Order: sequence, then structure tokens, then C-alpha cells
Amino acid sequence: MTYAEAMVVGLIQGVTELFPVSSLGHNVLIPALIGGSWGQDLSVSAPESPYLAFIVGLHVATAAALILYFWRDWVRLVGGFVSSLRERRIATADQRLAWMIIMATIPVGIAGLLLEHAFRVYFSKPVPTAIFLALNGLMLLGGERVVRRRARPVAVPTGVSARPDGPQVEPRGGRPAEPAGTAEQEEPAEPARDLEVARGVAADRRLAAMRYGRALLIGSVQIFALLPGISRDGVVTVTGMLRGIPREDAVRFSFLLSTPVILAAGVLKVPDLTGTLGNGIRGQVLAGSLLSFVGAYLSVRFLTRYFAKDRPLTPFGIYCLLAGLGSLVYLLVR
Repeated sequence: MTYAEAMVVGLIQGVTELFPVSSLGHNVLIPALIGGSWGQDLSVSAPESPYLAFIVGLHVATAAALILYFWRDWVRLVGGFVSSLRERRIATADQRLAWMIIMATIPVGIAGLLLEHAFRVYFSKPVPTAIFLALNGLMLLGGERVVRRRARPVAVPTGVSARPDGPQVEPRGGRPAEPAGTAEQEEPAEPARDLEVARGVAADRRLAAMRYGRALLIGSVQIFALLPGISRDGVVTVTGMLRGIPREDAVRFSFLLSTPVILAAGVLKVPDLTGTLGNGIRGQVLAGSLLSFVGAYLSVRFLTRYFAKDRPLTPFGIYCLLAGLGSLVYLLVR
């Protein structure tokens, strides 16, 4: 593995892990599309592949970026978990959400240990990956379509004023509307990052109010992300939206659920990289990890602000559909 390959893969891993476009799908397709030495050096399905250990090892850097960006939130959640054990009860919002994250992570953790090898051997090939990436696009587009159909405008009776203190219409995505002019007047009063933190605390309180069964269901769909081309954050976000969670909250929950899963997957592969599989590529691992960290941090920052404005998943769905179908056609006719 060359430094150029490692740095490109590292940056792609950091960005696509958090965008709902599947990092594993891109890491399978890009070497196959480029061909040549890239196709030979960067094969996920090869037996004892150092490339697989490399890209999974990059998860540590991605998880570190998530933890750094959401460090205030993780301090609260870890504190809630510790206090819950100490007090032997689950009472506060932080305590409930901490246990929800743990419970929702268990199914994908077990599935990853049992099925990762089989999924990699049978599905981590270019053609199936292209198909799954296109299906991921259809999932994102379909989820948005269902949410839009559910959020129908409320008719205002004739003669009723539509002033800010009058009837409000729930916007697309399910988040309650604020009186006109309120958010625009209040937001400049605080730094943008402080506002994000405050919105995160409010979102966590809403997430903590859902039932444990719903959290378990949403967490369990992460198993589909073992298929290359299916995005972990995408499938969690869509499932959350279909279960009535506002889009911004569903995205946040996907980030919170992703952190322990990504970190655990990376930590499990670290021994491989420090062993014989890592011989000759440890410098490349460090270079790729640095770019993965930077890419992940900038991505989560962008996506948090993007979805805070109640923007849809549609652009990502269109990209996945076109990229998947385009890759499939190219791979079949070349």
C-alpha cells in the first residue's frame, strides 16, 4: 500500500463514514473503478487482507473525531451512566439515553462478531457493492418521500390570522415550528457552537423520552450496514424518521450510536495492524488516520449544521443512486 493510496482512502473513510453514503461501499468501489495496482493492493475480500485491517483501523480516528466534536455530550452521557449505576436507578434524561445507546448497540455488536467475515467474503465485491449503494440511495429517497407525505400542511380556517401567535404548521421532517422571527432574532445572541450544544441537549431530552423498544429497533438496523454500500447513519436516520423522530434528532441519534460501534470495530483491528498484517504499512496507517480524523471532524460539523436547518436526505440519496448505477454499468461493460 502506497502513501497516496493510504491518504486517499483515509480521507474518504473519514468523510463517507458520517455522510449517509457508506464508507465501506466507497472503499470497495473506488479501487475497483481505478483498477491497476489500486485494485490489487486495496481488496477488502482478499484472505487476511491488510487493506481491511487498515480501513477498519481508521475507525479509531473517525471515532476520535466524533468524541472530540461531541465531547460535552459524551461527558453528560457517561456521567448519566455512572450515576445510574451508583444510584441503581434510571431517572434522568441522560441516564435513560445512555442506557438506550448501550442497549441499541448490542445487536450490531453481536452481529458484527458473528457475520462480518461471511458478509465480507460474499458481498464485499464491486458488483454487489454497487447494487447495495444504489439501494441505499433508494432507501434515502423513499424515507424522505414517506416523511413528506406524512407532514401535510394544516389548513388555516378562513378569517383566522396567520400571525406568529396563531396556528402553526408542522414543517417537513416533523420538528415543531417556531413562531416566525423568533429563532432568527435569538440565534445571533450566542456563538454558533454554543447554540449547537444547546440544541443537542434539547434533542437528547426528546430522544430520551422514546421507548426502549424503539431505541432497540433503531439500533438493530445498523446490522444492514455490514453490507458494503448500505450506510449506517443513513439506515438509522431513515428508520428513526419513519418511527416519528424528527430528522435532526434522528441524525443526532445515528451519530451517538455510531461512536461506540466505530470505536469498537477499530480497536478490535488494532492488534492486526500492530502484528504481521501491519508490516510495511504502519507509516501509511498514521497518514491515513490523520486525514480520516480531519475528514470526519469537518463532516460531522457540516452535517450537524446542515440538518439543523431541516434539510432533507434527498441529495445524498440521488448521489448514491447515480453512483451505484453508474459503477454497476461500468463494472459490467468494461
